[in-house]
Amino acid sequence: MKNTTQTVNKSKYTEAWLPIRQIMNGMIQLENGYYVTGVKIHPKNIFILDQVAQDNMVYNLRNFYNTIDYEFWLIIADRPVDINLYLAELQKKYNNTPNNEIRKLILQDINKANQFMSAQYNVVDTEYYLLFQERKLEILQKKLHTMISGLANCGIQSSQTSNNDLRMILDNLLNGGEVTNFGTVMS
Repeated sequence: MKNTTQTVNKSKYTEAWLPIRQIMNGMIQLENGYYVTGVKIHPKNIFILDQVAQDNMVYNLRNFYNTIDYEFWLIIADRPVDINLYLAELQKKYNNTPNNEIRKLILQDINKANQFMSAQYNVVDTEYYLLFQERKLEILQKKLHTMISGLANCGIQSSQTSNNDLRMILDNLLNGGEVTNFGTVMS
């Protein structure tokens, strides 16, 4: 009788059981030889367009989606936004403005921004991705080019995912959108 024993990975870290070899060049390389990549879609508010332009964009997007003849994933992810630079600029304008009425308006903006930074609001930027997997790099590049040009024909800008985009997507999927920041503990 043959004894088949499997080695069980008892690591407590996520990296130990994810089938990811590495993230580089805007692609996730999996252990099975596949690459996962895609495009980041730059947002566009179609509701500020007239009705005819909206209908045309929806029609073009429908045609674009129908041309994709391989499996893909539409990912919507929230990325936390740091508005500290914006707050610093407002504070600088507040300090340099002699007009009391304008100072009052700037102070209202500062207070509103501080409200967004509080725990009751999550300041996030919603990002959209179309991801797919492919084993051969030349086919992967063709699919990327087709997606980017197809979206451009619809009037939507897009670009290949970056390493940071892919890490953020994985972080969102694995941590439920919770951001973890570990710092040094000082005694």
